[in-house]
Amino acid sequence: MPLTGKQRRQLRGLGHGMPPVVQIGKSGLSDAVKKAIDEQLLAHELIKVRRAADCPLDKHAIAAAIESDLGAEIAQKLGHTLLVYRAHPENPGLELA
Repeated sequence: MPLTGKQRRQLRGLGHGMPPVVQIGKSGLSDAVKKAIDEQLLAHELIKVRRAADCPLDKHAIAAAIESDLGAEIAQKLGHTLLVYRAHPENPGLELA
């Protein structure tokens, strides 16, 4: 289910002070990186992913791959950082408006 503008705004507020927990480097969006993102989303629901300067993919390609492969939503694309949200399948911790 796509996020509404109000939900995106709420998630941006929650993620403002968060540090990136996954960094995508020169190997791009490998299976190991996807697994790390998946594990962090299960643990936290809302994470920041940073794209390194030497990453061969642009942020739009990374965002599309995360959305399609991991079933997550991109709440924000800012600079080299993506704010990624996926509700926990069994016990959602964040309540969106």
